[in-house]
Amino acid sequence: MKHQIVPVTPFQQNCSLIWCEESKQAAVVDPGGDIERILAAAEANGVTIEQIWLTHGHIDHVGGATALAERLGIEIIGPHKADNFWLDSLGNQSQMFGFPMMAAFTPARYLEEGDVLSLGKERFEVLHTPGHTPGHVVLFHRGEKLAFVGDVLFHGSIGRTDFPMSDHQDLIRSITQKLWPLGNDVSFVPGHGPGATFGDERRANPFVADSVLQG
Repeated sequence: MKHQIVPVTPFQQNCSLIWCEESKQAAVVDPGGDIERILAAAEANGVTIEQIWLTHGHIDHVGGATALAERLGIEIIGPHKADNFWLDSLGNQSQMFGFPMMAAFTPARYLEEGDVLSLGKERFEVLHTPGHTPGHVVLFHRGEKLAFVGDVLFHGSIGRTDFPMSDHQDLIRSITQKLWPLGNDVSFVPGHGPGATFGDERRANPFVADSVLQG
């Protein structure tokens, strides 16, 4: 399995192009916009985008999903159904954050805890990780020890919880009870900024380091 981060939108959101090296089948995680840039990355790597996966319903993560799906004739999968109110409010989100107007949409299917997404020979486990949004999901490749965590966790920070239906304690539980058990050696791709390992964050993240939570 290989991946390439494609920063998109003025928010520099880490859209990820993921592919199976053998089949060259690819998925795009969180196409927030700039779909020509995403398509160019796929062409440069000689892969075919066959799926769109969404971690949550905020516009900087989903703003290009409909256009990309329509261009390629593919399905949008995710997030968890608890984020359907965010997808229903995309018109308002567009105005609020200065994005091109985007209509509400419903994905081909929502994701649930324990689902598995397939991409060629690669498998990704779905973890439901509420807090930043109630329907946020994380996608985990156990073989590569790599997690695509959206806006749950950042290098040195955590996701915002000042949005409607966000919950700080839910977020802390998602991080400590869903992510940490995957292993300190797991690397993660956050929704913004540089990645790191879960071990790095348990040592030094000022919000969720072991010493902070135990203190």
